[in-house]
Amino acid sequence: MRGIAPVRGLAVTIAILAATIPQALAVDPVTLRSDKAFAPSNIVIGFVGGFVRHDNQHHGPVRLAQRIRPAFPKDTYVRVFENRHRKSAYDAVIRLLDINHDGILSAEEKARARIILFGQSWGASAAVLLARDLRHQGVPVLLTVQVDSVAKVWQNDSIIPDNVAEAVNFYQPHGIIHGRAKITAADPTKTEILGNYLTDYRKTPVQCPEASWFDRVFTPGHMESECDPRLWSQIENMVRQRLSPPDASPSTSAAVLPQP
Repeated sequence: MRGIAPVRGLAVTIAILAATIPQALAVDPVTLRSDKAFAPSNIVIGFVGGFVRHDNQHHGPVRLAQRIRPAFPKDTYVRVFENRHRKSAYDAVIRLLDINHDGILSAEEKARARIILFGQSWGASAAVLLARDLRHQGVPVLLTVQVDSVAKVWQNDSIIPDNVAEAVNFYQPHGIIHGRAKITAADPTKTEILGNYLTDYRKTPVQCPEASWFDRVFTPGHMESECDPRLWSQIENMVRQRLSPPDASPSTSAAVLPQP
């Protein structure tokens, strides 16, 4: 029985590779904020799943970044990374917070951090791991969002570190690849788990016309979580709510979540 978990992990890895390589080769350019140094009012970082390119417009995290970028001040940093480039995302956050460029984050520089992390599949796990990396530097995170989160065999995407103020998990339960059903807080007094929200796409299917044949046959639920417009609209509203000024209109910033 001890050999089942590694075998399952290998099977998931192979399935994700097969599901995402065809799409990764069909790349459309997307314009996101550049890496040039500036002092951002907000930092929003997303991660795509599988082996998908960070600029592939067919994928939910990239589309979300495109929608929220024009909605906030120009000094808001918005970027999507491939899940295997978590270190690059970490370096970008540290560089952006280090206003005086002395290589050390002061208490004041950490306190002004307003960071939201999100991702789908392996990208969702990468978002949690990036939050954990930032914890080692004492950097707070406003929100982590996981969509059908899948951890690689050496990762743990189920425990949210105590530097995260809020976390939410969306998942679907079917297929070779399906998301983690539950996340918990390392310290419930510091992190609020907003919910673990189940969507059953067998009951409420979503059309994904740009998906590959492999996705449609072998990972339909995982595919639908990635392109579900209702789901990503909810996430967009959550991001807007947490980054909008206090006097923002509730109609544009309030997020309505389903029942867990």
